[in-house]
Amino acid sequence: MDPQSPLLALIALAATALVFVALAAVELAVPRRRLRHGRSRRWITNLGLFALDTALVRLAVPLLMIGTAQLAEVRGWGLFNQFALPFWLELLLVLALLDLALFLQHWATHRVPLLWRLHQVHHADPDFDVTTAARFHPLEIALSMLYKMAVVAALGPAALAVFVFEVVFVAATVFVHANLSLPPALDRSARSAIVTPDMHRIHHSTLQRETNSNFGTMLSGWDRLFGTYRDRAQAGQDGLTIGLAEYQDRRPLGLWWSLVLPFRHRARLADKAKGPQSG
Repeated sequence: MDPQSPLLALIALAATALVFVALAAVELAVPRRRLRHGRSRRWITNLGLFALDTALVRLAVPLLMIGTAQLAEVRGWGLFNQFALPFWLELLLVLALLDLALFLQHWATHRVPLLWRLHQVHHADPDFDVTTAARFHPLEIALSMLYKMAVVAALGPAALAVFVFEVVFVAATVFVHANLSLPPALDRSARSAIVTPDMHRIHHSTLQRETNSNFGTMLSGWDRLFGTYRDRAQAGQDGLTIGLAEYQDRRPLGLWWSLVLPFRHRARLADKAKGPQSG
């Protein structure tokens, strides 16, 4: 199969849909928390954002990243093009290094006011379930795509390794936002290697010290390494409040409101007064 075939993008999208449907079914059967606002309007808005992102950017992301990897191979760019490694070893290194790169990107969205203006759309969701994983502003997705392409050019990984990473990363993004919980013993064991929903849910707390923690998506070790790991929420999983403190109402349920949130005058004033709050 041609690595630049649009079929690869469709495969990635189909894999995302499969993971989404499976986790949504588990949520419906055994939800971890009771949703405050129900599903209908929230899901329309969150999936509406996903549809816009997909139409504008998401379908192109795997192709553009793979194309960047191919260009790097032709030009001899990047770290991996300087060594002859077995594919399995290169794949493991690519999964880890790209996950680290996106961990650092996520950390930056909480520290750089301009990036936070876009990222707050994700965190304004007053509930937490699989559709929260789809709730990103199109401009944030576009900037993320450019960043990923730059990282791929610097690393020079195999195109297939990039494709595998993208599929695994998107599936992990859906998983960590799911409104479910692993059994306590399994959750503790799993956190030694990967991010779990209970771990990431803390990141969506209204408390700034909690939202500025647990930035990881795939591997939990980055938060431990950089000192941003938080084991539990102050109020516990059942007591923590999801979303942004200033938007604890029904406004974030609206699609148009979510699209224009980064450009609101109030947001500009908040940036100047306090900088990034939560994320």
